[in-house]
Amino acid sequence: MPPSSSSVPPSSLTGLSAVVTGGSRGLGLVLADELLARACTVTIAARDGEELERAVALLRTRRPAATVRTEVCDVRDRNAVAELFRRTQTACGGVDLVIANAGIIQVAPAEAVGADGFEDAMATIFRGALHTALEALPYLRESRAGGRLALIGSVGGLLAVPHLLPYSCAKSAVTALAEGLYVEAARGGVSVTAIHPGLMRTGSHLHAVFGGDREREFAWFSTLAGTPLLSMDARRAAHRIVSAVEKRKVRLVLTPAAKAADKAHGLAPALTARLSHGVARLLPAAEGEPELRPGIDVEASAPRTVGRRIRALVGVLNDRAARAYNERHRTAAERNTRTSP
Repeated sequence: MPPSSSSVPPSSLTGLSAVVTGGSRGLGLVLADELLARACTVTIAARDGEELERAVALLRTRRPAATVRTEVCDVRDRNAVAELFRRTQTACGGVDLVIANAGIIQVAPAEAVGADGFEDAMATIFRGALHTALEALPYLRESRAGGRLALIGSVGGLLAVPHLLPYSCAKSAVTALAEGLYVEAARGGVSVTAIHPGLMRTGSHLHAVFGGDREREFAWFSTLAGTPLLSMDARRAAHRIVSAVEKRKVRLVLTPAAKAADKAHGLAPALTARLSHGVARLLPAAEGEPELRPGIDVEASAPRTVGRRIRALVGVLNDRAARAYNERHRTAAERNTRTSP
């Protein structure tokens, strides 16, 4: 991770106990770092214990005096999420701020992903956010600072994105959950913030999974995710997200492209659907390998062509982010299921 600043601006979050799910890499890791910068005690939760250990090492390199702890937790399991908050309550004396960030990304035509892929997306993204929110709320109501809950949605949850349909469906459910909880949780003094990022340079293309024509799917997704005019620097995004949560904002949409897409869909949904249809015609067909594979494997097996070298140049910032934000390692699940190309 880049060197940290020696000065920490005053924050109303100072001393609060924060929990970030999906906090071991990518955006979750950067959000944890931003919360540590504001003098929070931070608990990061994820499924992979080794990944969590690497994440803590990176965070402590930047902020040696900060208090950060880990919890191995699969947010698909409500009992595991309940235990996460019980243990955090015991260790930290309470829970004041929670960011539900855990998720997966599947990049492929809907028929290549199949019904099981949609179930996986809903289980991790929506039910993960639901479990996190419902188990966190009793603790957040007890917070002396007034609890804060943030659910990480996406521009993909505001309008359907071709070849990201399971992701869009699950994120749209998160959008509805955040808006509904904002109304219902207010009575208990808890604020709920819906966060809708666009593309960010986090290196997440390496842990997204790709199906159909995997190499071409990986090519377009990784290129767009690393293009500066279309994607946002992860540290800047994390700063804005945590600031929105601190100020108890209702909703935050990040990146100019995401804001434009959100407004266009709200004003002219039929026209937006037609434009998306035109974009989809440029994407790969469903034919190809039925098995979904993580980007880190697709990248390794792709032939060394001129196109790949051009993508590497375009995506240099995203690749740098991947190294900085703990994305350049296979998870235990990826190691266990890996097959030869």
